[in-house]
Amino acid sequence: MSVLVVSGTGTEIGKTVTTAAVAAVALAAGRSVAVLKPAQTGVGPGDPGDVDEVLRLAGDRVTPVELARFPEPLAPSTAARRAGLPTVSPAEVAEAAEKLAVSHDLVLIEGAGGLLVRFDEAGTTLADAARLLAAPVLIVATAGLGTLNMSTLTTEALHARGLTPEGIVIGSWPTTPDLASRCNLAELADAAGAPLLGAIPEGAGSLPAPEFRAAAGGWLGPGLGGSWAGPGALSGV
Repeated sequence: MSVLVVSGTGTEIGKTVTTAAVAAVALAAGRSVAVLKPAQTGVGPGDPGDVDEVLRLAGDRVTPVELARFPEPLAPSTAARRAGLPTVSPAEVAEAAEKLAVSHDLVLIEGAGGLLVRFDEAGTTLADAARLLAAPVLIVATAGLGTLNMSTLTTEALHARGLTPEGIVIGSWPTTPDLASRCNLAELADAAGAPLLGAIPEGAGSLPAPEFRAAAGGWLGPGLGGSWAGPGALSGV
């Protein structure tokens, strides 16, 4: 696995922190890592974006690449149109990832929002970039009510496009999980038809970077290079 696409079932669900955790675990194992952000939205010129946050949490050995930046927090196609800026295409994403893969053991591509958020007016998406690369897709999901439906829709969309779901990571496991979260934990893998590969604790992105890096392996399962022992390892279950 040299290229892994990190998508989600929606926005603001922990994709960046999950990407940072995967990167930190890979770096700790001696692998070289690049993080590619095709389209950063909602961030102005000179302001730190998602790749900067990955760099802060995982360490400066990560190679950060951002292809396009749009100031308004909207879907990339909409944000580009409103800003009068060129959109980014799946072909550009694939080309950048392939170049990075030549010199890195692992290239992580972090999407914006969900899998089918539009890149451009033609309706291309992150899924199209994944298809060009024949890359597996890691799904970041929420813990609570609605996640079974959203995760299943995402895996079905992947299968319909001939893509492989690498698995699912819960992007923010609550400190005090409610009934829905506890039930979803037991049912998510079966409902979505993809393995549950980890759970990032709520607030992990606020940890000091050394603590984040030291703990990351315990949040991710062996499929992502970590030591997470599965749902039974989570508190409050």
